[in-house]
Amino acid sequence: MSPGTESDFLWTSLGLIDPLAARVCGRLRRGGVTGISIDTRTLREGELFFAINGANSDGHDYVGAAFEKGAAAAVVDEAHADALRPLGPLYVVTDVLAALERLGLAARVRSAARIAAVTGSVGKTSTKEALRLVLTQAGTSHASVASYNNHWGVPLSLARMPKLTKFGIFEIGMNHKNEITPLAEMVRPHIAIITTIAPVHLEFFENIDAIADAKAEIFSGLEPGGVAILNRDLPQYERLLAHAKMSSAGHVASFGEHEKADARLISVKIGTDHSVVEAEICGQSLTYRLGVPGRHFAMNALAVLLAAKAFGVDLEVAAGTLAFSTPQPGRGERLLLPAEGGPYTLIDESYNANPASMRAALALVGALPLQDKGRRIAILGDMLELGRDDAALHAELARDVAANHIDLVFAAGPLTKHLFEALPGQLQGAWRDRAADLVPIVGAVVQSGDMVIVKGSNASRMSAIVDALKQRAAAESLSEAVKC
Repeated sequence: MSPGTESDFLWTSLGLIDPLAARVCGRLRRGGVTGISIDTRTLREGELFFAINGANSDGHDYVGAAFEKGAAAAVVDEAHADALRPLGPLYVVTDVLAALERLGLAARVRSAARIAAVTGSVGKTSTKEALRLVLTQAGTSHASVASYNNHWGVPLSLARMPKLTKFGIFEIGMNHKNEITPLAEMVRPHIAIITTIAPVHLEFFENIDAIADAKAEIFSGLEPGGVAILNRDLPQYERLLAHAKMSSAGHVASFGEHEKADARLISVKIGTDHSVVEAEICGQSLTYRLGVPGRHFAMNALAVLLAAKAFGVDLEVAAGTLAFSTPQPGRGERLLLPAEGGPYTLIDESYNANPASMRAALALVGALPLQDKGRRIAILGDMLELGRDDAALHAELARDVAANHIDLVFAAGPLTKHLFEALPGQLQGAWRDRAADLVPIVGAVVQSGDMVIVKGSNASRMSAIVDALKQRAAAESLSEAVKC
């Protein structure tokens, strides 16, 4: 088809006016827009820029930069329209975020795609990515980028979905009660997955059952006759099942080690960079390779296979595709970095943390084989939003450190001090108030053959340690390269 036809654009210029409820200032670009952006740092030529007013910055301050990078047009509010008119074509609306929500709804209405939505206290993004990988083999698929799972991330992900998409996969998150309901009703999934329930965001909930109730809001958006997929091993399973049965779900499927699970994990063997999984899915026995190590990944892969089967994908084909799954940056990405005498392994889990994911990460390190005289080193940051029991929840991790043969622990943040003080002296590497203060200490300790995991809540800034270790490795590699 020749360039410039309607199919070359995500949205046509004129087709945007109605869903945005906008008036137009300036001459619109011929044809339409090729994408949607809210960030000038990643904006590409031909995209539509939404000037979202965020918590830390106002997108209206970046409209000029958007046009300099080749934006086709910008969506701005009435208060800024006159000042921004000379910069380029504008869609002027009353509220920019509300306009993005309307465009997301319009994208869902125009799409005939089969839609899956994923939530849970842990594992949302990795499960979403694994499902995207599997469904891409069966047809054109679209998925949320990174962890775009909140009040702006979900409508943005919807608005970016091409009209002819066959499968859509959306991640939905929350910090408070009643946050998932409007997002689920926007996505209107045919399949809704809850990966697990854990004490995350307890600061905002009475107890873990309240968290389960909030996660179960995802069923409120299910299309009539849709499928709810639940973790059968959870103590809250019956509670979630009751929510699913009160929804428009036509079927509930379960996964886990429980003997009554529809997708049952029989065994998992963890290798250096993969897992070999034996499972029984709806009566069919399967043995397959998963491209990431870890029992928690193997468990969530069962939910992926149930969803694939519900969408009509052959189970053996879907399971075979999982061999190509890879850990995401900050969520288990593995790096082999140089050190004197040979490399060491860095596992980057710095994106987020809670008690459940912290235990899973420590279990993974404990299960992985060491090389030569290497040590298992955990560099841990604060787990945030855990409420009044946060000190005890950190201290309790000392048992997991011991159970998984961790040789040395470095900790950063006021909460991890409770964990650090609960450890025996031989396991205490160093504690500092800030992650950045650990950088020189860790850098001097890590050596050939070590397996190093870095994990903490995003706001604890543990990624600074990962970045520093990467930069040190790059500098050492450069130094070696220039030696004569």
